[in-house]
Amino acid sequence: MHVSFLSYDLSQEIMTKLILIFRLTKNAIISSMENVYITDLDHTFLRSDLSISEFSRNTWNEKSQKAFLSVATARSFYSVSTLLKGFQINAPMILLDGSLVVSTEKKIIETKFLDYDAANELIEEAINHFSLHPFVIGLKDSMLNESFDFPLQQTEVQKELLLNFKDDPRLRRCSRVHATKQTFKIVFMGSKEQMFPLTEYLKTRYSKTFEFKLSPENYTQGYFLTILHPLGDKGYALKSLSEYLNTPLDNITVFGDSINDVGMFQRAGTSVAVSNALDEAKAVADIILEQSNDDDGVAHYMQKTL
Repeated sequence: MHVSFLSYDLSQEIMTKLILIFRLTKNAIISSMENVYITDLDHTFLRSDLSISEFSRNTWNEKSQKAFLSVATARSFYSVSTLLKGFQINAPMILLDGSLVVSTEKKIIETKFLDYDAANELIEEAINHFSLHPFVIGLKDSMLNESFDFPLQQTEVQKELLLNFKDDPRLRRCSRVHATKQTFKIVFMGSKEQMFPLTEYLKTRYSKTFEFKLSPENYTQGYFLTILHPLGDKGYALKSLSEYLNTPLDNITVFGDSINDVGMFQRAGTSVAVSNALDEAKAVADIILEQSNDDDGVAHYMQKTL
């Protein structure tokens, strides 16, 4: 009987220790998964030739076991799904400059569509006064099928960019593009001499209706003007994402390089600019990496901090 009681006491002690170890491990996992890392893609996580190194791929998938990892990009669901095939994305994605927040399973968390009448009026103004026709990106249905309408009349910058979209099923060629009821954004592309006067003209007329973001287009050496819903940028989308994950903004680290990243840089707990970032992004970043996108700067930072 004495041996039986001793065995029972030892079993109880072992069980108590196992429960304690389980609880400590569980708490450590929960604590680490409260951290969220969100990265821009073009010129930040992607290399300049649009490739992703094995180091970045392996680092991402390894660190996705320890934190929430996702993206905040101007790209669409289709584009991100194609580029990041095989990546473990375990948090909602911020897409189309912040006008769409959606899970990898196509659960729509938030959308910000342009005002239909004002958007079409703006397009007509640009065509009539500057002979510039935009790209129009929108949503076709609840299954997240997207539309990418492009005009017959294109600038040289638009022509060059479209070479990268040859097999994109979203493309629709239009004799005259127009906004739909579910338009996410309007994008004009051209030279500096074309885009600066256009931006100034449209902002004087529609600054209360739309958000305007004029940036250099590094792939083509031109400029692009993105027109969004006033609450459709990455900064507002980041707030929606934090609420969805029930994680404070202070726990979120973001990576970026350009003007459309400034909003989320200003809201996140930690903002990190790659070394090749524009001065506007570096000016509001908490950390400026020594490495560029071509040096896998984001992945190196994840290795050090996760």
